[in-house]
Amino acid sequence: MTHTDQSKTAIAVVRRNTEEVQSGGDFGLFEELFADDFVDHTPQPGVTADKPGVKILYTKLLEAFPDFNADIKWQSADGNLVTTYKIYHGTHQGEFLGIPATGRTMRFETVDAMRVVDGKIVEHWGVGNLYALVHQLGARLTVQ
Repeated sequence: MTHTDQSKTAIAVVRRNTEEVQSGGDFGLFEELFADDFVDHTPQPGVTADKPGVKILYTKLLEAFPDFNADIKWQSADGNLVTTYKIYHGTHQGEFLGIPATGRTMRFETVDAMRVVDGKIVEHWGVGNLYALVHQLGARLTVQ
């Protein structure tokens, strides 16, 4: 497989995760797309840095925001490492990050890097604008 083919394949896997698992709740596909030895180098608070931890995070997001969806703005790959810039949207219908349901809509940006090997996501690094999210949900945050 050429470097370009590897990149195209990796982008397709990451796109399926974003569109079908994160936005669509297809946890059968989640099991197919994530390697059992997956490592999250930037896990969110309260979840483990492994495959079960990511599944818990995705589940909690969909419970809190039943209409949760991602708008992929761009993706780029260097071999099997895919970087994605996306904006998440949803309506806050359940508790998230300790904030009870507000009924408010939210949107926040993320940048993720995921490594794909043999059609499976094996590593993740990411930065999400969670400050914007909690602010939109009405939480009072202060910088001291």
